[in-house]
Amino acid sequence: MQVLQAGAHKLIYLELQPEMVTNIARQAGFEIRAKDGQRVMQLDLNIPHRQAPLLLFDAADPANLGWFSRCQFYVDGRSGLVMQTPITLANKRDRGGRAQRNSVRIAISKELPATFRLPGKQPLTEQVFYHILVNFLDALTKTGVAVCGNGVVQPLAGRTETVGSRN
Repeated sequence: MQVLQAGAHKLIYLELQPEMVTNIARQAGFEIRAKDGQRVMQLDLNIPHRQAPLLLFDAADPANLGWFSRCQFYVDGRSGLVMQTPITLANKRDRGGRAQRNSVRIAISKELPATFRLPGKQPLTEQVFYHILVNFLDALTKTGVAVCGNGVVQPLAGRTETVGSRN
């Protein structure tokens, strides 16, 4: 981890190891394609032989209350940000524009404000991030991740169909 100064702004720069991130995803059962950029690491995650969809569900639906009560991670449906983490999540879509049930794309921001803190005011380091990534990927496959609000991220599990207009 480095601290960068850009004018009046201080940034934390995470020095993530692509091999470590790839190994974590593979151990969680995902096939992975990683693209490591200067500011962002992008991961295409897929579990091709999984019968059930990834556990990304609509937090507002009362039918999903059981998952909501035990989930650890919440995604802002409008922006895709995984709240209180440097991770952004997006659906992967097939040629018809439908969200693929066993695939997602995540982006990991390497540059964060120096004031960025995790829940409990814990500072973010590479080792702490790897632990968060393990827990997040585990949540996608076992306990569930809640999508809060409508927008660009579409739920994949639970009761995802809507009745009538969503206006």
